[in-house]
Amino acid sequence: MDHVSSSASNADRLRMADLRVTRPRLAVLDVVHANPHADTDTIFNAVRDGLPDVSRQAVYDVLSALTAVGLVRRIQPLGMVARYEARVGDNHHHVVCRACGVIADVDCAVGEAPCLTPSDDNHVLEGFVLDEAEVIYWGMCPDCSTADS
Repeated sequence: MDHVSSSASNADRLRMADLRVTRPRLAVLDVVHANPHADTDTIFNAVRDGLPDVSRQAVYDVLSALTAVGLVRRIQPLGMVARYEARVGDNHHHVVCRACGVIADVDCAVGEAPCLTPSDDNHVLEGFVLDEAEVIYWGMCPDCSTADS
């Protein structure tokens, strides 16, 4: 997808979420779409390439607003900085390499979000309406596991 059509569809996403279309919002959405699992520094630096006057606080505010309306998802595996992705609404999970920290998407195990159906004996969840589960698989990526051998 080229940058112009990407920005046009991102403008539509912002409007559908009742957010004003601004250059920083479009830039952050473009960067998050192009860089899945990017941290805030990566996003800030990439946005700054196209908008040199944008402040770090503005990027943080945009990420917060986009997360609040569900246009981006914030993930933070234990011991890592927060990461952002544009893949939202499908209840997918992640795999993280313990050695290099690479993160990849993992589709939900089987069927329509089965992890949203907890075991029957878990009374702690009575009354909760579940809409998301966060599962993180940890291990070694192929590059790191062969480097260890």
